[in-house]
Amino acid sequence: MALALIIGTGVSLRIWYDRNLQPVSSSSSLTYFTVEKGASVHQIGVGLKYTNLIRSSQAFETYVRTNELFDKLQAGTYVLSRSMSAPQIVDKMIKGDVAKNLLTILPAKRLDQIQQAFKEAGYAQTQINRAFNPAQYNGHPTLASLPAGVSLEGYLYPDSFQKESDTPAETIVRESLDEMQKYLTQDTVSGFTAQNLSIYDAITLASIVEQETDDPTYQPTVAQVFLSRIRQNIALQSDPTANYAADIAGQPRSLSINSAYNTYLHPGLPPGPIGNVTAQALKAVAHPASTDYLYFVAGDDGKVHFSRTAKEHQDAVAKYCTKQCSQ
Repeated sequence: MALALIIGTGVSLRIWYDRNLQPVSSSSSLTYFTVEKGASVHQIGVGLKYTNLIRSSQAFETYVRTNELFDKLQAGTYVLSRSMSAPQIVDKMIKGDVAKNLLTILPAKRLDQIQQAFKEAGYAQTQINRAFNPAQYNGHPTLASLPAGVSLEGYLYPDSFQKESDTPAETIVRESLDEMQKYLTQDTVSGFTAQNLSIYDAITLASIVEQETDDPTYQPTVAQVFLSRIRQNIALQSDPTANYAADIAGQPRSLSINSAYNTYLHPGLPPGPIGNVTAQALKAVAHPASTDYLYFVAGDDGKVHFSRTAKEHQDAVAKYCTKQCSQ
């Protein structure tokens, strides 16, 4: 009886595995997907699943690991479709069959990092300076919430854009702003208002959520933690804010750096965004989870662990974050 149960379970798992490696649909519409340098198999799988390019991130990760392909996936931007199976997608990434004539703005990047991407794409610094001047886009609806005198930090939506030899840098920046506007929907903005946040403050918080975790499964709860801390006048204590402060100042990273951006030293939100954001992070801030957590830690196991008390948080750090938290 036990043997039959084991065999039956094994057959069911194999059916599940084979099914979840199949294409999501027969749609041949194309989607750009970027594998960042240093991205883990888990991160790639989660991104593909969220983009609806694969059926299961777990099946994708199992396929890559069981075939010992985890160190062969190449970074770059790929043109994929939902009619491709997971093995076909993996094969394309192994071959490095990346898309051509693209400029990719990656998520969770500072403005200076995005400018560097433009420079690497062949634009001169004078062209970049002109293109990144908010005054070039007066009247653009996305920038209606941008305070006077501040940069485009946080407002350039991450995506891949067609770039020919004669494409002005302003064209790509404008297209990125157009994309951002698509995700500042009435529902999302109403959600910001329900959280007592202006659009600018909501983008600022979303930029912190984005850098704390790129997994959309956890982002609503991370947003809830920060919103709860703001309401209770507890410092956010977000490492990415201190890192941003150090990076833009050209100083070594330190959680004690003297900066208005350092949320270890200053309660509430920093003066502005610390990087760009995705639709998932914006939605997380607009519609946070309904929980009462006040702490979280990203564990060595790739999961985010939440706690309600400082003691629970300390125990979670000791249990789940022995490697990352010692760096």
